[in-house]
Amino acid sequence: MKTITLPDELNLNPSSPMTIFDYKNTKEVSRQQIVLNKNTFSFLRDGTKEVYFDNSSYAIDNTQFLLMRSGHCLMTEKVSNESKEYRSILFFFSDEEALAFIRKFELEKPTFKTYYATYSFCYDTFIDRFAQSLLDISRLSGAFQEKILRSKFEEIMLYLIELKGMDFLHSMVSNSDGHNQRFMQTMESNQLNRLTLQELSFLSNMSVSTFKREFKKHFNSSPSRWFQEKRLEHAAFLLKNTSKRPSDIFEEVGYESLSTFIQAFKAKFGVTPKQYPPD
Repeated sequence: MKTITLPDELNLNPSSPMTIFDYKNTKEVSRQQIVLNKNTFSFLRDGTKEVYFDNSSYAIDNTQFLLMRSGHCLMTEKVSNESKEYRSILFFFSDEEALAFIRKFELEKPTFKTYYATYSFCYDTFIDRFAQSLLDISRLSGAFQEKILRSKFEEIMLYLIELKGMDFLHSMVSNSDGHNQRFMQTMESNQLNRLTLQELSFLSNMSVSTFKREFKKHFNSSPSRWFQEKRLEHAAFLLKNTSKRPSDIFEEVGYESLSTFIQAFKAKFGVTPKQYPPD
């Protein structure tokens, strides 16, 4: 699958620190490999969107929008049943602009330790009007857009800080964790997402062969065995702590058939899912 680099492949001014793009598509896209060279707001207007990053994933409809840090991700886009279209207003901004915003308003870094690559927010009346204003700006000349976008960036950031605090902002510009911790966090965050080896390698920014070596070094196991163990452990948790039946959960934990799930579960726990937990 071809990797798409954004915003580079949208024919926008590459030297501009902030740009907007009214993105529309009538064809559905499944787990497209994306490299974001800038941080990105995705104001979803029509359709649904799924994203997988190294340490976070979201599925949203057009009542929500995303803020995504630059980096590697997998993206799925589905068209709206009504409009037969997928539409998202993309607002790209550089790390330098985010840092300049922090300095201008003298924002202190919050005492949080967890870095996330993406955040989901719900629309309200203010944000809906804001997204519409970006569409209006996108129709203006490039020179005028550059003059007004910094003010629009400050507007949405100040509003979100008032609502949500500053964790999301500092996640956009904070240094990522060390390589080893980041790799392990990527695996833990995606253990139930049924991603392929190639997709996990892409999120980790590695070749498949390098990914396998790194995985063996950190987990002393093959990826297939480790992910199966994690999914079976999650299945056992669900069977013990919820009212769900084996037929309710086998797909949720990554198995294509109930019979395969029962066989794997019994091999690990010595009893069938129906018999778990044993007396």
